Amino acid sequence: MRKINLKSVVWKEGKYYVSQCLDVEVSSFGKTKKESLDMLQEALELYFEDMPVPKKSAIKKPVLASVQLQLQHA
Repeated sequence: MRKINLKSVVWKEGKYYVSQCLDVEVSSFGKTKKESLDMLQEALELYFEDMPVPKKSAIKKPVLASVQLQLQHA
């Protein structure tokens, strides 16, 4: 059995907490942060049953940045 560490982010959306894995496109939700992360872990376990475990590349000093778009609607 191989262990991998995956990064995730959690935020509140309405009355639920949403958790999203930053390494693969898997997300989940729950009524609490803990429940949301527990559900994400379960979703990731199911995801990796059928997918190969990705090789992680080292990302040093990541920065959380915002991008602003100006959209023109027709």
